Amino acid sequence: MEQILEEKVQERAVLVGLNADCFTSQQTATDETLEELEALLETAGGFCTGKILQNRHAPDAHSFIGEGKAQEVKMLVEFTESTMVVFDNELSPGHIRALEEILGVTVLDRSALILDIFAQRAKTKEGRLQVELAQYKYLLPRLSGMGKSLSRQGGGIGTRGPGETKLESDKRHIRERIARLQSELEQVRQVRSVQRERRQKNSVPVVAIVGYTNAGKSTLLNHLTDAGIPANNRLFDTLDTTSRQLTVSDNLDVILSDTVGFIAKLPHHLVDAFRATLEELEYADLLLHVIDASDPNREEHIAVVDSLISKLAKPGTKVLQCYNKADLVPAEDIPIGQDIVKISAKKGYGMDTLLQGIENALGQSRHHIVITVPYSMGGMVETLHSNAKVLSVDYTGEGIVVETVVDPILYGRLKDYITKEC
Repeated sequence: MEQILEEKVQERAVLVGLNADCFTSQQTATDETLEELEALLETAGGFCTGKILQNRHAPDAHSFIGEGKAQEVKMLVEFTESTMVVFDNELSPGHIRALEEILGVTVLDRSALILDIFAQRAKTKEGRLQVELAQYKYLLPRLSGMGKSLSRQGGGIGTRGPGETKLESDKRHIRERIARLQSELEQVRQVRSVQRERRQKNSVPVVAIVGYTNAGKSTLLNHLTDAGIPANNRLFDTLDTTSRQLTVSDNLDVILSDTVGFIAKLPHHLVDAFRATLEELEYADLLLHVIDASDPNREEHIAVVDSLISKLAKPGTKVLQCYNKADLVPAEDIPIGQDIVKISAKKGYGMDTLLQGIENALGQSRHHIVITVPYSMGGMVETLHSNAKVLSVDYTGEGIVVETVVDPILYGRLKDYITKEC
């Protein structure tokens, strides 16, 4: 996929948002969302030369922001020698075409910018497949009437589509490619399913780290597991899921998985394309919701994550709120509760409390026991190796002595053979 924001040439962009009375909160632009758009632009390698927020009752049918405001944007583009304009709203193909004719530079919307960042960040085969699928789904309805040629691969963000003469063949090509990508991603899901079944067989709980983008999820995973994931101060730094085993206590091991950061106004086709990664949430036994305690828009971002959790995680999944960067705010600014911990992933503050919180959420029903079974029940040792955590096995004259951590089902089966509860 081609990328709009070339790594070697820093694009200069004017940012524009429309705050319309008829828009929902997901559709409209505000000063805060424009600031986030600037952060997205910088993440993609661009530089903001100016911002314009337009207030209207409804978008203009032709130019989205109105002819007068479009001319104002054009003057700013020329004055700042900008090379593109990025809108904080989602634009129709007609609006993009009209605005490019008026402004004389490339026009992107928020979805296109996010997709471009994802195209730069994805490293694994799975991640690249997911990004490509999302790009094609974004591009397909935007082909009609766009004037520039489409590349052989279907174009990246910013290639404005094919000429009219090859439009239908390009649409057919993209639909076929989407079908192939969906097939390949289904194979990825099957591989994940096998891995998940193996974990479930071994009775290893899954803990998924979720949170708003740039909240500190990768830093937390690195601190707990030495995963070695690059943790930079930029949005969407992690696109490819990383899973590591974590020993929480003598009684509990878990699989800890990092996930892509959530963001407000996330395009729905992006959520669909990344479902193979985000489906980890559906099978997680516990979610660690990492929150940037110092974020001025903290409550709004918590609401965004909670909304996506409700759509992606199975009902009733426990959530432990981790207020990260707690050292940067007064203690009274962080709420107190049973499912809330204060941490600093960067400095290692609060990690013991976090581990205790994980064990409280997952480990209360697990039993650390010592059993002695007769040699005629030797198959039970294999069962324990497959379905529990075995700490030691000792073959004695009285029988097989096993120290193990088991779930309630195995605990009930072994109750008559327990010699010690630890």
